[in-house]
Amino acid sequence: MKKLLLLLVLPLIVFGQSFLISNIPIPKTYIQNLDPYECDEYCLQDFLENDMIFSFLAHANKKLENSEQDEIRVMNISILNLGSQVISDNLVKIAMLLPYKKIGKYAASTTNAAFAFLITKAHPFELKSYKIESEDMGEIKRVLFNIKADGFSYVIAPVTQMGAQSIIDAQSDLNVYLPTINKKDVVTDSSYLTFGAIDYQEQCDLLIKEAISPLVIFSDKSSTGEKLALIQEDAFKYMDMNLTSKKNNDEEQVEQRVLNEENKVIKYYISRNTTNLENYLKENEKIFQGSFFINTPIVKSGMIMSQLTLYDANATNVLSTQINYDPLLLSMTQYNDRKEMVVANSITEHDNVLTETNSLIGNDISYDWINYATTVGIDYFFNKLTNEERAYNISLEDNQMQYNTELLQPSVSRFIKYTHMDRSALNIEETQD
Repeated sequence: MKKLLLLLVLPLIVFGQSFLISNIPIPKTYIQNLDPYECDEYCLQDFLENDMIFSFLAHANKKLENSEQDEIRVMNISILNLGSQVISDNLVKIAMLLPYKKIGKYAASTTNAAFAFLITKAHPFELKSYKIESEDMGEIKRVLFNIKADGFSYVIAPVTQMGAQSIIDAQSDLNVYLPTINKKDVVTDSSYLTFGAIDYQEQCDLLIKEAISPLVIFSDKSSTGEKLALIQEDAFKYMDMNLTSKKNNDEEQVEQRVLNEENKVIKYYISRNTTNLENYLKENEKIFQGSFFINTPIVKSGMIMSQLTLYDANATNVLSTQINYDPLLLSMTQYNDRKEMVVANSITEHDNVLTETNSLIGNDISYDWINYATTVGIDYFFNKLTNEERAYNISLEDNQMQYNTELLQPSVSRFIKYTHMDRSALNIEETQD
């Protein structure tokens, strides 16, 4: 069965990797129901248990009440590219604006995420990619003009901060969704722009609550690494306090940020070529038993964590944002190195059909937050264009997608929910012993 699925999906893989999507529609397959008898939920389940998938699909020609059976129905419709008598005549048109030199592999993976979503829907669609050489204002403005001239009103733009600013300055009336940018990082009141990136500030604020002094921050020298280090230092040194203020003889609660002088922060910026951290870690009493915040890609993070053990840093815990929510962490590190690690994650809603469809074309929306945010964005646009129910129940506030954030621990073989440990109580018990 797996070999059959692979052969069937190979054309989709080639199709999904292309930036220039053909206007020739993929041939549809139709299954004719020759069974004169009706088939209820138990009958459909019997077909599935006996691997009679085409008999199942012949009867499952509309949405099923059984959610598990309906997932199987939708999955096979997308895999086999089945035609449907209830397919809509409305053409869904979405453009992709891709600064391929800036975003590298994401030019292909975000296109695949959008494509994987659209092939699971009973609507004809046109997904067209527009590659740009740079994110300069002139180039952005030119391509947005071409997109509008081609009849597109909705655009997904996985751009960098520079590209986002150019789109803002262009003041286009196209509906643009930016999966790589959080609205906190730009200044705009445009109702045409929607932002889909996760909130690193929120993740850092949650993680800082698990930190003790000294907070030792390891970051690379990228703009993201430097930005996260500053956020974490500021959040750890200053606390939000509710203070009582008297005004006109009335008391009111005022929130104020207060410096906590007991919270010490030590920052290290690690270059890409650095592989030995002996000078930072060995017999360094300043960092002993501290909390370690790691803002580096997964391979560098694994190296740092192994050397924390090697040089007996005796870390109280290791903290990280979405950067290290990656299954590679489980295979690249020893359990002893990561057992006190806490990772923030905002990929908390899942759709099995979309996850599996992406997986079949070699794409990841379960751990890769940019691909995930792109899927959330095209789901949002699809709802606007068709009024169909959204796959993701993610709210939009002030044109920014509002993701729920959870804290996880990388256990022996998977990420599990993090349970907060009251370390102060633990220290009291140890003292009494």
